[in-house]
Amino acid sequence: MDRILVDTNIVLDLLAERKKFINEAQELFTLSDKNEVKLYVSSLTFANTYYILSQQMKMDNVRKILRKFKVLVEVLPMDDKIIDLSLESDFKDFEDAIQYYTAIENEISIIITRNLKDFKTAKIPVLTAKEYTKLR
Repeated sequence: MDRILVDTNIVLDLLAERKKFINEAQELFTLSDKNEVKLYVSSLTFANTYYILSQQMKMDNVRKILRKFKVLVEVLPMDDKIIDLSLESDFKDFEDAIQYYTAIENEISIIITRNLKDFKTAKIPVLTAKEYTKLR
């Protein structure tokens, strides 16, 4: 079973129902719902998703959405080592570095994102949700 770290943009595609990308995100999360893949998110993703969604809807609704969402993923911790690796990395985007090193430190085999260009130096596969679901 693939162990996949899902980047924040994919989570927001699903939860904010971004019209252009929601179908691809739904396909990925359906695989998790069917226990065909194991999906993970960093604790940073959970915090960022809460913040972004709270700008668009009521806090109670955001919490309700995130409680339901949490059954589809496992939230991975962020620690000193991940922060140190991210600070010392060549990643231009610090958030992407945190995502990457969260995956590496937790032996995740794939990262799913729409932001492929920022993961050019990744040593594990980085795919879009659409690319991944087509491979299955």
